[in-house]
Amino acid sequence: MKISLNQKEFSTDNDRLTVAELLKLNNLPTVGLAVAVNNKVVRKSDWETAELCDGDKVTVITAVCGG
Repeated sequence: MKISLNQKEFSTDNDRLTVAELLKLNNLPTVGLAVAVNNKVVRKSDWETAELCDGDKVTVITAVCGG
């Protein structure tokens, strides 16, 4: 399966992959993130069950404090 993660190609041999698994495989924290799949926001409560498909475009945004 090939997925675009923040405009970079990510490949895995897994046929099934959830948003939560993708974050874990890429060592991304689960706090302070927003995730969108194909430009649609995925709620954090759905990360464990939201399955990705070959060719999906995933955008991960990190919240930053400051002013």
